[in-house]
Amino acid sequence: MSSEFSQPHHDLKQQLRARRETLTQTHATRLHRALSWLQCADQQEGNLDVQLISLWVSFNACYAVDEGGSESLAEHFAFQRLIEKLVSHDTDKKIYACLWQTYSGPVKSLIKNPYVYAGFWAAKRTDKNDNSWQVDFNRQSVAALNSLSRQMVPELLSIVLDRLFVLRNQLLHGGATYQSAVNREQVQDGVQLLGSLVPTVIQIMLDTPDENWGDIYYPVL
Repeated sequence: MSSEFSQPHHDLKQQLRARRETLTQTHATRLHRALSWLQCADQQEGNLDVQLISLWVSFNACYAVDEGGSESLAEHFAFQRLIEKLVSHDTDKKIYACLWQTYSGPVKSLIKNPYVYAGFWAAKRTDKNDNSWQVDFNRQSVAALNSLSRQMVPELLSIVLDRLFVLRNQLLHGGATYQSAVNREQVQDGVQLLGSLVPTVIQIMLDTPDENWGDIYYPVL
């Protein structure tokens, strides 16, 4: 069984094999792990929940971006540095093409969906009637749409991944029913976006081995 991730995974795996001798052990391990989870997503065609989780693990294998307990990736300085590095090395503007041309619909849906906004849940856990989250949500949504129209890729990518991180947390922390009809639209949007973004991230890191992509949390010992 194969899916839309088969060809990117195959091509990237072949590239990694061809270049492995020129990479540090840390970088080769990072990319090998990321590709293994991309392959996992490929093998789960039709299972959106497992695909989303696998794609996020693949992304996280590239860089440890979700340390700490916050539900907002945007609050992590290390995450912002990662975004800036990725965009600066994306000379073919594949990230922008994904966000603006290929999947602008899912991007706009995620931006406008309060259920994948960390501030919404933070407010509701304190008081179910608390609507104070709407001010920041509306401000961030407007900023994201402006970033989309003005090709401000780092700002837009940061917000999109922040939304996907909340969705990922809902699944991994048992905050959603398996294959629930309630969240199908955002999970499907997430799979489409990550399915395009993750291979692009791996390609960028494969092409830039001299960049300092940081250490891996669990090295091979």
